[in-house]
Amino acid sequence: MAKSKKHTPAPKAQNQDKPTTLKDLLSSDVLEKLKAQADEAKAAEAERKEQERLQAEEARKAEQKRRDNDFEYLLNNSSMDWKKHK
Repeated sequence: MAKSKKHTPAPKAQNQDKPTTLKDLLSSDVLEKLKAQADEAKAAEAERKEQERLQAEEARKAEQKRRDNDFEYLLNNSSMDWKKHK
């Protein structure tokens, strides 16, 4: 039997066109508007998170203030080591 030659594939073309993306298809003004809208959405999300954090902090402070005026809570949660208060 004759030896078969190994088939080597042809080298790929260096200048292949990359697949067209949506960014390539859209005009620059539409891209600018989309970027501005994305930035606004991020800013709104950051503002919402900051407001939630502030509300949670205010609620925590109000609860602590209420507990500070509750004698039973203070008595149950105070240290029983009275020697350090001599």
